[in-house]
Amino acid sequence: MSKKILAFRFSAMGDVAMTVPVLKEVLKQNPDTEIVMVSRPFLKPFFENIPRLTFFGADLNGEHNGFKGLRKLYKSLQAQGPFLAVADIHSVLRTFILDAFFQTSGTKVVRIDKGRKGKKQLTRPKDKVMQPLRPMPERYADVFRKIGLTVELPHQLSPKVSDALNQAELELLGGKNNSWIGIAPFAQHKGKAWGEVKAVALAKLLQEKENAKVIFFGGPGEESKLLDKCVEQVPGSINLAGKIKLKEELDIIEHLDVMVSMDSANMHMASLRGTPTVSVWGATHHYAGFIGYGQDKANIVELSTQELPCRPCSVFGNKPCLREDYACLEGVTPEMVYQRVATVLNK
Repeated sequence: MSKKILAFRFSAMGDVAMTVPVLKEVLKQNPDTEIVMVSRPFLKPFFENIPRLTFFGADLNGEHNGFKGLRKLYKSLQAQGPFLAVADIHSVLRTFILDAFFQTSGTKVVRIDKGRKGKKQLTRPKDKVMQPLRPMPERYADVFRKIGLTVELPHQLSPKVSDALNQAELELLGGKNNSWIGIAPFAQHKGKAWGEVKAVALAKLLQEKENAKVIFFGGPGEESKLLDKCVEQVPGSINLAGKIKLKEELDIIEHLDVMVSMDSANMHMASLRGTPTVSVWGATHHYAGFIGYGQDKANIVELSTQELPCRPCSVFGNKPCLREDYACLEGVTPEMVYQRVATVLNK
């Protein structure tokens, strides 16, 4: 009889993306197991074409909002069971409420250990403990291990598997006659956003020295407007922000030669599609465990903690800069990032 596991992870986008390689390994290594993955509906493309995985979209801003909405979600999920266990790989108030519903009905619940103590020691202003913490994918895998499943993570990039781009995507991008480099210079929080000025300077270097086609990535709204201005300064470049759906964005990322990203969702999306990423880190640090799955640490561009002892000051980049000058980001130059991109291209 098949073992059915229910898993929750609602946000953030990059954290949800990081669950995908873990779930694939769980299912690959436990052929008698099924997973029902619950997340936000728009993230469904992350989970397509995974055998024995069913995606369930939770409308947390609509019918599943609030306590009554979560109870309705619980009843809908209960109909998908019975479940061997609930894998809470988020551990926030919403999932605690869902956990309680399932525990009341006799279902085993295992929650993620986020390692908060270690993260506080890593990011505190003084006497930092600068040592690598457990990678987030391993923390996800630990939940399934505690349920009793076998999970060994190879920490390698996924192979590129998608077909050629569709006609609409090709018309948007043009034929691929040279290297395609993606640049995603923004992030949710200021402490890990490099910004459009440096992105333009990098794009010009890539065009001049590598004859590369530059494709800008970002969110709809303000980021898209800023990237439109970047395109004006970098003739021949393309801005995809807010112009395509998530599935199309993933397909295009797979056809890039390199993605340049912050410590943000684009790095994790590139990991899902086997694209090497040169990542720029400011207030955050990969020691906290959030580097893209299978990405090479040699492709991190940052100021060392010897150069800037206040780094890292935040796990998520959401704390105000104590220096007030964001030297961690200002000190990472377009030339530094270009050199790393050139190294990856030459491989």
